[in-house]
Amino acid sequence: MSRATGSAVPTSDGAPRASGDGAPTLRARMSDLLAYSSGSLGMGVWVTVPGLLLLYFMTHVLGVTPLLAGLTLLLPKILDAVVHPLLGTISDRHARRSGHRRGLLWWGLLLAVAMTAMFSVPAGLTGGGAALWIAGWYIAGNMLFACFQVPYLTTPSDLKIGYHERTRVFMFRLLLLTIGLLGAGVAAPALVASGARGDYSQMALILSGVMVVTGFAGIVGVRRLTEHSGFRAPDDREHTFLGDLKIAWRDRNFRLLVLSYLFTGTTTHLFLAAVPFYTQYVFGAPGLTSLFMGAFLAPAVFAGPMWLAVSRRLGKQRGLLLSQLIFIVGSLALAAGGTLGIAITTAVIVLLGTSFAGLQLFAFSMLPDAVAVAERGGTSRAGAYTGVWTATEATGTAIGPYLYSAVLAIGGFVSTTAGQDVVQSGFAQTALVVGITVVPAVLMVGAIAFQARCRLDRDTAS
Repeated sequence: MSRATGSAVPTSDGAPRASGDGAPTLRARMSDLLAYSSGSLGMGVWVTVPGLLLLYFMTHVLGVTPLLAGLTLLLPKILDAVVHPLLGTISDRHARRSGHRRGLLWWGLLLAVAMTAMFSVPAGLTGGGAALWIAGWYIAGNMLFACFQVPYLTTPSDLKIGYHERTRVFMFRLLLLTIGLLGAGVAAPALVASGARGDYSQMALILSGVMVVTGFAGIVGVRRLTEHSGFRAPDDREHTFLGDLKIAWRDRNFRLLVLSYLFTGTTTHLFLAAVPFYTQYVFGAPGLTSLFMGAFLAPAVFAGPMWLAVSRRLGKQRGLLLSQLIFIVGSLALAAGGTLGIAITTAVIVLLGTSFAGLQLFAFSMLPDAVAVAERGGTSRAGAYTGVWTATEATGTAIGPYLYSAVLAIGGFVSTTAGQDVVQSGFAQTALVVGITVVPAVLMVGAIAFQARCRLDRDTAS
């Protein structure tokens, strides 16, 4: 893999010189980046809270069996495999007609309704009935999330900026996303520490307010960025949904990047779902969930600039491979369990969080690189590529918790309702540790197997 070339400086006449991928080297204004990135604060709530708490909520408060709880999280995501790419095609059509993608973004603000309802399960529902209620609202929430996420993440691909500037845009997004993930990851477990059903509803209502306010700020930021940095409109040809999918899948570099991210996303969301089980059954202290989530997410606040420097030195692909290797080492270290002690375990999780920051920054900033390379080949379908990408992300968020629930089911884990305690068998406790250590390591090896074959940095710089 070749190291990507740096962005050029303006020429003597003041005109911006092209970067390695032929894009002018405009720099987005700081205020616009902060406004745009604010949209990730609220979206971080949706990414974090269901993945962190829904499985635990169902198995420990609502009496849903682990296998049924896992299916409840998995099956709604099957629709995302169709909905996200379809919204990508619709977003491209809207951009061709109106010169922007903001129409769909407004629908995403209704996600707050689904978030609140999903955790406000009627008092009479437990077991299968509760799972059905959650599944229905989870489907609605995923669709509304897609309405925001697809055009929102397409924005960096739309801007007339170069290779390193795209990484800079995503670094700011990662910073604000991390604050959202961190805030939700720490606040949500603290707000439901008592385990009462009503606390889950109140938690969802509070965090939903954050989603609405920050989502609105993100929409304003999208408008400002595209007005200042230029808008790279899709080509004038009408595209079909299936045609867009075929073109995206035939793009070898994009296909390998997507498959690698599928394994990466599955790994990280499995980890999130497993943390509450790890703190309760390995350390006997459910209150450690907030500490461990903070240790996992906080590094991205300072790791972003570090990974940006790695990107400039080694290129994004090598940086991504390095992040993946670090995650493998860190997850296997957790197999020592309680013998490490809280302090050392927290340090290991900080290492995992640093890796997580690189996984997010490099993978997401390579998405517009793939779009830029495709455009040089005569294909301009940024929305369609982003739709496939976000569908992959959504699939990973579902498969991860489902895999962990399957490991729990194999181990004979017994679900409970609020206020009841069950002593888990030794085999069940071994299974929940294997699920957060060995299984993530194996999945990340799969991610590396695909990523190592990708040549996107070389093609972007050529």
